Amino acid sequence: MALPTRDVAGILADNLRLRGSVLPIPARQATRWARELDLPKGGSTVLYTGLMYQLIPCIERLVTIERWAGDTPLARFTGLGRRLNRLVNGVAFVPRPSARERAEYDRVPADVARLLHRAGVEFGYLYEDDLYAGTLAWDLGADEAVAIHARRVVARLRRHGVREVITIDPHTTNMLRSVYPKLVDGYDIRVRNYLEVLAERGLDFPAPVHDRVVIHDPCVYARYENVVEPPRKLLAAAGLDAGEPAASGRLTWCCGGPAEALYPARAAAVAAGRVAQLRETAPECVTMCPICLVNLRKAGDGMRFRDISGYLARAAGIPGATGTAGQADPPPAPGGR
Repeated sequence: MALPTRDVAGILADNLRLRGSVLPIPARQATRWARELDLPKGGSTVLYTGLMYQLIPCIERLVTIERWAGDTPLARFTGLGRRLNRLVNGVAFVPRPSARERAEYDRVPADVARLLHRAGVEFGYLYEDDLYAGTLAWDLGADEAVAIHARRVVARLRRHGVREVITIDPHTTNMLRSVYPKLVDGYDIRVRNYLEVLAERGLDFPAPVHDRVVIHDPCVYARYENVVEPPRKLLAAAGLDAGEPAASGRLTWCCGGPAEALYPARAAAVAAGRVAQLRETAPECVTMCPICLVNLRKAGDGMRFRDISGYLARAAGIPGATGTAGQADPPPAPGGR
C-alpha cells in the first residue's frame, strides 16, 4: 500500500522550494566523487550531474520506509509529516546508506569525467552549485516550484560563466535542454549529454569488452531527447555485442520508475514486464539511467544490470572500472529488495 499521493508529492515539492532538492543531501556527500579528480571549479563548459545518481541510495531508503509505513497506522499522519518537514529536513532522519551502496552510484560521474578527459574534452565542475534539476517535482506537476528552482539553477550557471553543460543522465538532460527554455526567459545555455559528446569525439577503446548484452533505452533519452544512436555507436566501438530487446529505441518499454514513490506495486509490475523482455535477448543488460538501473535490478531475479559508463570506462582502460560479466555483483538494492 502506498502513502497518500498528495502528501508525498507535497513533501517533495516543499523540499525543492525550501532546500533546492526533492531529497536534500549534504553537498559534501553529493560531490565526494569529484574530490579525487581535482576538477577545476566552473568555466565555460561544466560537467553537470544534477545529483541524480548520487541521490539513488537515499531515494531507495525512503521508498523502503514509505512502503513499510503505508501498511501501518502511520499512513494517517502524512499530512502532519509534511508540516513538520517544512520546519526540519526529514531526510536527515532517514537511515544513511552504506558506503558500499553509495560507492556504486558515485562511480558513475567519476567514470564519466575520466571518459571525457580521455576524449580530450576540457570542462570544469560546480561542486556545491551542481544542483538537482527538479525532475521528480516536474513529473509530479509541481510546475511553480520547478519554475522557481529552474531560475535558481540558471542563476548559478550564469554566475560561474557557464555557456555549455555536459549532462550524465536522461532526466537532467531533458530538464536543462527541453524544459528550462520554457521556464526561464533568455535561456541560452547549450546542453549535451556525455554520450553524445563521446560519440562525436570518437573515443578510443584499447581494452574492448567482448560480452553479449542487451540494451535498455530510457524513455526520456529515446522518446524526448533522441539519444538513441550515440550509446549504440559507443558500445560497438567498445567491443560489446549489444542486442536489441522486443521494444527498443523510440519504442522502448518503461522501467517502472520514477512512479515507485507513489505507486510501488504498479511500478514493480511494469519493471517485471520489462525484465522479461530483456531476458529473452541476453542475461546482462546495459542501462543509461539511474532510475532504470535501480528499478530493473530489483525486478531482475538474477539478471545483471550495469550502467553504460562502467562498460565504456572498462574498455577505455580506466583503472577500477566496472562493467564485465566476470566481476563481482554490485551491492543489492537498499532494504534487501
